[in-house]
Amino acid sequence: MEEMNQTMVTYFIMKGISDVPQLQAPIFILVLVLYLMTLGSNMTILYLVCRDPHLHTPMYFFLGNLSILDMSHTTVTSHRVLVNFISGHNSISYVSYLLQFYIFVSLAANQLLILTAMSYDRYVAICNPLCYHMTMSRTVCVLLAIFCWVISFLETLPYVVLVAQYTCYRSNIINHFFCDVMPLLKLTCSDTTVFYILVFSEGVFIMVLTPFMLTFISYVFIITAILRIRSSSGRRKAFYTCSSHLTVVILLYVSITWQYIRPSAKDNLDENKMLSLFNTAIVPLLNPLIYSLKNKDVKSALRRKLITSKTLL
Repeated sequence: MEEMNQTMVTYFIMKGISDVPQLQAPIFILVLVLYLMTLGSNMTILYLVCRDPHLHTPMYFFLGNLSILDMSHTTVTSHRVLVNFISGHNSISYVSYLLQFYIFVSLAANQLLILTAMSYDRYVAICNPLCYHMTMSRTVCVLLAIFCWVISFLETLPYVVLVAQYTCYRSNIINHFFCDVMPLLKLTCSDTTVFYILVFSEGVFIMVLTPFMLTFISYVFIITAILRIRSSSGRRKAFYTCSSHLTVVILLYVSITWQYIRPSAKDNLDENKMLSLFNTAIVPLLNPLIYSLKNKDVKSALRRKLITSKTLL
């Protein structure tokens, strides 16, 4: 069933990150270490946000959502590598492939929306600080988070519906290590014109560019407000409150653009696998590290918890 012409498939065989037998164990160890580090760092951020009263603010509420997304995102992708190595079976059913693809894309879309909500929070905090607590109330934050979660899973549903209609494939061997759509489209015999029209009309312009433009506009107002501050120490302090978020935004949009939107994205699947490994295993690990290293509040909260733990011991 490996090579076929216009045949319906019921399962796929994942080639993984590499098909060289000698590299399977080192790749497994690498992915496992990155996965455990990602879970540990993001769970630490989530624990601090939930337990430390000083972090019970809108900014850290959304940071907690971002940590949940990072853990979920890396679990959906990395677990295929880990399960395949342990079980020795690289096959996955057609339905499971579509389900994991749907969850993966929805979580990615949600990340963009949560980061957009965080940029709005920073805009209100710097440009309209007197009304901050009223504008970014607990109710508003919860509704914004619910909106991000619901919309992200709704706006990606049409992609899965379209791909589910592509039941004819030239092969059932997927040149990837998780359930992404690019290698699937590379194999299908069906006409994918409608799918690519949807990608560029809804995916690029609505799912990616709209959050990007809202974030960009927020930072135009933020930077304008910061430049109006007379004291240099005031400007540094105001910019410092945005630096972590801005770093994460730049990292995420650059990685998405390089992997999916560049002209050769759908052709070079081997290069895409390396970019996917960076986006799904390393970026979710970098996000909590960025917020830990560049954020005084998080570092102070972690220091307080460590001191409390030592005292109890």
